[in-house]
Amino acid sequence: MTPSTPGAPSWVDLGTSHLADAELFYTSLFGWSAEVAGDYVTFTLNGLPVAGAGPLYGAGQPTAWSTYIGTNDADGVAARVAANGGKVLVPPFDVQDQGRMSAFLDPGGAPFSVWEPGTMRGAEVFDVPGALTWNELNTRDLEGSMAFYHAVFGWQFRNSSMSGVPYVVAKVHETPVCGIQPMLADLWPDDVSPHWMVYFSVHDVDDSAGHALALGGAVVQPPTTLPIGRYAVLADPQGGLFSVLAGAR
Repeated sequence: MTPSTPGAPSWVDLGTSHLADAELFYTSLFGWSAEVAGDYVTFTLNGLPVAGAGPLYGAGQPTAWSTYIGTNDADGVAARVAANGGKVLVPPFDVQDQGRMSAFLDPGGAPFSVWEPGTMRGAEVFDVPGALTWNELNTRDLEGSMAFYHAVFGWQFRNSSMSGVPYVVAKVHETPVCGIQPMLADLWPDDVSPHWMVYFSVHDVDDSAGHALALGGAVVQPPTTLPIGRYAVLADPQGGLFSVLAGAR
């Protein structure tokens, strides 16, 4: 996939309660550089954009990573979201000449956004250490989520499993673009809301988990080996959750 492939995750950014601390944490953890423009930080890896960060805009909003799905028609996506049981949180608007974006809730309550590229296409590097390598929807309504995202983005699906738990791979033109995992009642606490998880590639998951701790973050899910590789769920000092993965995409 390329950053401008419609229907594929093309960008992620962090809404954070402390932008300066987030900049220090993530540049130290992943070796990113930070390019600051106003109140928005673009993180780069070897000169190429990989992710962004900005301040929180709503009172009580938690620090969190957002997944942006690429599109060539943000207004059309917004119409399909509304027509299929989702909610338009932020109607489509232009970000200067960089692109056009909109933010939504899917019918299960998971927030996500879309990016229609202008001069800024999205992330320019994927699947190498320090770059985005996977995006995953965690949902309490697997069938409903599949129907919604098929209607909105035209995704096709392949049923699979991950360590015995059902898992769905979403595809665009037969190319896997993201995953969907059911939040089974015996595995997920009731107070965890449906959400999109971002995965960054790393050389060594255990080293990254230890580094995150040393930087003031937390290890939410200790390093674990799966058939696709080794992963861990981490949190930055403000509580923003993300995963790291060493292995196959």
